[in-house]
Amino acid sequence: MLTAYTTDQIRAAEAALMARSPEGALMERAAAGLAAICAGTLGRVYGSRVVLLIGGGDNGGDALYAGARLASRGARVDAILAGSRVHGAGLEALRRAGGRVTDLRTATATATATAATAGGGGAGGIGGVAVAGELVRAADLVVDGLVGIGGAGALREPYATLAGLTAEAAGAVVAVDVPSGVDAGSGQVGGAAVRADVTVTFGAYKIGLLVDPGAEHAGRVELVDIGLGPHLPGPEATALTGADAALLLPRPDAGSDKYSRGVVGVAAGSHQYTGAAVLAVGGAIRAGAGMVRYAGVAEPVAQVRARWPEAVITPLEPGEGIEEVGRVQAWVLGPGLGTGPEALAVARSVLASDVPVLVDADALTLVSRDRSLLRRAAPVLITPHAGELSRLLDVPRARIEARRLEHVRRAAAELGVTVLLKGSTTLVAQEGRPVRVNLTGSPWLATGGTGDVLAGLAGALLAGGLDGYDAASCAAHLHGIAGRHGPLAAWDVVEALPAVIRSLADRLREGV
Repeated sequence: MLTAYTTDQIRAAEAALMARSPEGALMERAAAGLAAICAGTLGRVYGSRVVLLIGGGDNGGDALYAGARLASRGARVDAILAGSRVHGAGLEALRRAGGRVTDLRTATATATATAATAGGGGAGGIGGVAVAGELVRAADLVVDGLVGIGGAGALREPYATLAGLTAEAAGAVVAVDVPSGVDAGSGQVGGAAVRADVTVTFGAYKIGLLVDPGAEHAGRVELVDIGLGPHLPGPEATALTGADAALLLPRPDAGSDKYSRGVVGVAAGSHQYTGAAVLAVGGAIRAGAGMVRYAGVAEPVAQVRARWPEAVITPLEPGEGIEEVGRVQAWVLGPGLGTGPEALAVARSVLASDVPVLVDADALTLVSRDRSLLRRAAPVLITPHAGELSRLLDVPRARIEARRLEHVRRAAAELGVTVLLKGSTTLVAQEGRPVRVNLTGSPWLATGGTGDVLAGLAGALLAGGLDGYDAASCAAHLHGIAGRHGPLAAWDVVEALPAVIRSLADRLREGV
C-alpha cells in the first residue's frame, strides 16, 4: 500500500528525526538521492548544463548540495538565487565544486540602474529575468528548488516568473520535494506552477503529488528514503498497488456456486439510453459476478438479452419497482435510467432494499433533488464526476475540480456515504478512513460509457462481499488498467477486464 501524508505530518516526522540525527544529515541524504536521480535523468553528466532555481528554504539547500555533486562530476552548474535568503553552506559547497551563481536580485538591480542611467527608467526587473531565461532555455536539466512543502497559495515574484520560465526549458525539469506552486498537502494550484518531468520527494509521499491538479504538475514521482518511516503517523491518503488489489479481489474456491460468488442487480437503461444497461451488465459479468439480475423496460431489456444471455432478466413496466426481481447481494442503480417520474419510482424501490446500493449517473441527479433518499440502513456507494457532485453539494463544479480532496471528504461526511469521485484523479472517501487515490487512471477513459462499465464492475465487487471503500478502490484500479491503452471505446474496457483480473491473480501467485 502506498501511503501519503499532509504537510504537518511530514514536518513533525522531520523534526523528530532531526532531533536524533547529526546536524545536516537529513539534507545530505536528500541531496545525495536528488543528485543520483538528476544524473540518471541526464544520462551523461560530464559536459551537461544544469540550472538550479534556488529559493530560501531547505529544498533550495538540497538543490545546491545536489548541484555541487553534479559539478564535481563535470557538469556546468548555474544557480539562480531568487529568495531573500539562501542556504549558506549549500551555496559554498556549490562554489567550491566550480558551480556558478547568478543572484537574481543583483542582476535586476544592475539592469534597473543601467536603464535609469540611459534614461529608460521602466526596465526594472528585465535584466534579471533575461539572464534567467537564457540559462534555463540552454540547460539540459533544470532543478526547481524554489518553494518546498511550506508553500501555500499563489507564488509571489520573482518565483512566479521563474516557474513560468521552466515551461521554456528544452531539457528535463526536476522538482525538489514538490513542484513550486503546488500545495503539498492538497494538490491545489493557485496560479503559476512548475510542471516537472520528475519530482524527487523525500521521506514519504505528499498528498499533493498524487491528487490533481498537483499530480499533473509532478510528472514521475521518485521517493528518496531519508529515514522518516518510524516517525510517521497513520497516513491521510493511500493508494492500492497491484498486489493490494489482487488480495482484495473475491476469489471462488472449490465450494463456490453462482450464489455464493455474489448476485448483483442492475437497474439501468431506458428507452433513450439502452447502451448504458448493456455496458453496466457487461462490467458486472466480466468482473466475475456469480449472477447478474437485470431489471429494466422493454428496449434495454431486448439489448441486454441479445448481448448477455447469461443475465437473468426481469422486464419492468414503466414506473414499476424491483420487488419481483429476486434476491441480490448488491444493486447498481442509475446508468442511463433517466430522471423522470418512472425512473424515480425505480430508484426509490432500489434504495428501499436492505442491501448495498451503488448510485451512479442519472440516479445521482435524482438523489440530488432529494438527498433523504441516501439515508438508509444499508451502505451506499456513490460514483459522481465533478458536475454530479456539484449538484449534490451545491458547489460550483470549478471549485470541486480545483479542490478535489476537500470536496470528496466533505461529501462522504455530509452525505454519510462512500464516495468515488471520478476524474483526472479518482478519489475514494469514507468518513474515518484515509482517502484512497487511484494511480492507474488513463485519459483514454474519458469517453462515453466507461463510467457505466465502472459501475457494473464495482457493483460486482460489492456483491462479492467487499465493503464500499474496498469495492470502489479496487474497481477504480482495475478499470484504470483496462483502459490504459487507447484509443478505445467503453466496450474495449469490458472486454479487457478478465485479462486484467487474471494478470493480477497470476502476479499474486508468483509473489510479484
